[in-house]
Amino acid sequence: MHEFELIKKYFSPLSLNNKSSLNLNDDIFFDKSNKLAVSVDTYVEGVHFINFKKPELVIKKILRSSISDLICKGICPKFYFISGSGDRKSFSKTNLKKISNSLRQEQKKYSINIGGGDTVYSRKLSFTITSIGFSKKIIYRNKAKIGDDIYVTGNLGDSYIGLKVLKKKIKINKRLGNYFKKKYYYTELNIKFALKLLSLANTSIDVSDGLFTDLDKLINKQKLSYRLYLKDVPISDNLKKLIDLKLIKKINCISKGDDYQILFTAKPSKSNIIKKIGKTLGVKISKIGKICSPSHTSETLPFVSFFVLSAF
Repeated sequence: MHEFELIKKYFSPLSLNNKSSLNLNDDIFFDKSNKLAVSVDTYVEGVHFINFKKPELVIKKILRSSISDLICKGICPKFYFISGSGDRKSFSKTNLKKISNSLRQEQKKYSINIGGGDTVYSRKLSFTITSIGFSKKIIYRNKAKIGDDIYVTGNLGDSYIGLKVLKKKIKINKRLGNYFKKKYYYTELNIKFALKLLSLANTSIDVSDGLFTDLDKLINKQKLSYRLYLKDVPISDNLKKLIDLKLIKKINCISKGDDYQILFTAKPSKSNIIKKIGKTLGVKISKIGKICSPSHTSETLPFVSFFVLSAF
């Protein structure tokens, strides 16, 4: 059973008397009266990360991936709780020291602090991170308006190529390989821009499952469709080199996820403001499409400069 079907059938009915759960159709819990926002994510070895040979890098990726749920909602994370299950090999003194050092670096970088956690013995390595932030308001899902422009921060696709390099499923030179591996482990988060986003965006989400999947989730309960322009979806110069060499297709790279960039929609009247803020903060922000009415004809034209994907 798909995750969304599972939630809808078994858990959404349990949240009917709790407005803060947002009908379990968002990435966070938001108690408006107490200005409290919470997100929870679990990461399993072999599913969400390949292995634990580089614990200092894996833990950075996991923590950044977790707090991105709050950041894309316009919230600064303040505390995190981390629980881990694993064996003595995974949690050896050497690995624990590496994990601790990495978490200390991340705490300093993002001004967050650990609040607690738990450890249990298991043959399967996994981590669960609960992130907490405080805000008077957030940017919700399912608030897109017809005519909204669709934006995304940063570049898409580098993390996916990094994963393919780590799995040895693509052959490229060492320099490029190192670049993509770094992009896989070091997720770029745009906290400064996220705080500005509260006054700009109608709706937002982080790109974790892939551009198309996350855009579908962003408007999944609205009778809307969207138009995306493939040529405008941002990629790095290094990824463009691989595409030019025909080692991979652009549409495949941007649809795989694990980018954790901010995907949002905003009124066309906000375009110049968004452009100016991006320039001031040094954040790459790309306009990649448009929210359309449900009557809009959907088609896919991958071989020209644009294509349309339905979302209803």
